[in-house]
Amino acid sequence: MIISNAIVCDAHSEYKADIRIEDGIITEIADSLSGEDTRDAKGAYFLPLLVDTNIRLLDSTLNSKNIKNISKEAHCGGVGVVVLNADSTPAIDNEIVLEFAQNGLHDLEGAKVELMLNSLKEDSTLSNIAILLKSGAITPYMSTIAKNDVAIKIAEYAQMYNKTIFCKAEDNSLITSGVMLDGDISSKLGLAGIPDLSEVLHVSRMIEIARHFKIKILFKSIASPRSIFLITKAKKDGVDVRCEVSINHLTHSDEACEDFNTTAKLDPPLASRSDVELLIEALKNKEIDVLTTLHQPSSPINKEVAFYDAAYGCEVLSDAMSIYYTKLVKSGLITMSELIQIACKNPASTIGLDAGEIKVGSKANAMLFCVKSQKVLENEQSLYNKEELFGEVLEVY
Repeated sequence: MIISNAIVCDAHSEYKADIRIEDGIITEIADSLSGEDTRDAKGAYFLPLLVDTNIRLLDSTLNSKNIKNISKEAHCGGVGVVVLNADSTPAIDNEIVLEFAQNGLHDLEGAKVELMLNSLKEDSTLSNIAILLKSGAITPYMSTIAKNDVAIKIAEYAQMYNKTIFCKAEDNSLITSGVMLDGDISSKLGLAGIPDLSEVLHVSRMIEIARHFKIKILFKSIASPRSIFLITKAKKDGVDVRCEVSINHLTHSDEACEDFNTTAKLDPPLASRSDVELLIEALKNKEIDVLTTLHQPSSPINKEVAFYDAAYGCEVLSDAMSIYYTKLVKSGLITMSELIQIACKNPASTIGLDAGEIKVGSKANAMLFCVKSQKVLENEQSLYNKEELFGEVLEVY
């Protein structure tokens, strides 16, 4: 197969070329290639498929049907690898649940699905991390509700197996009753708030653990600019910590919760408008290492209820590439190459994958993406419902 007249773009460069793919392998990149099976890209982008390391299943329910559905949705949005959150129902914190989940990975018709392990059991004791890693889980996940002695043990396992800890920074005593960011909007709506200090306190704590044990930590779905400041400073000091932020927190503030809009009830909660502006500055300054859709779909019965009782999350995955392009690239905040760096190459590296490059000899793992297409999104479970989006995934290779 030859894809002609494409704009080849990866994490390093962007140029016009033809691409020859044989048995799923890129065998040639050049001008004016010829062959029988030729597809005219007509100036569409030829891009690496994205990698998203922060995905939840429908209602966070772990079963084969939901895994297969998430795999299909991912390809629709130009995502080639998804990593499922480990604190599902049931949680991936023992061998039986891990094997159950792995049985659902067979015969997927879309993106590759990877599994992380939950380092904490329901009673906040340590799961058997060593056995779960040896059994196929790719990396440990932990919430900072873990006490110091448990967090240190998790760090020791990460050091032993050279794994990146996926860390959700939160304070159990501060998040229990809150449902959105503590601030003017929560006061106006009469809803209990969660202070951003809940995140910042534990980012600082885990940075020191990473520094001491010389381990790698990816802080999941960061929402506070102060947290990014601390992570950036630690990186300059040589600490191997990285910052993940969701597209939702770059495009919407807590004002989206007005009128008790449950689609805007996210975990972590959406930031204030002034903090969103600071998050965008951090993006432009390359202080954000990883982008995620923070896809967390819920059945209507769990969303179309009072705000306090509604489930967290919204749907993003099936429109991921269009949303990224519209909100970040078309708007001029970052280039397409920079998008591939933080939505493909960097997240892939946290799970030991090499992705984000289009080169001869590698598997294609790519998409054809046309930026000329546009549509008004119709999805009541999406934060972007009724918004005009640009770009369409034409084909996946």
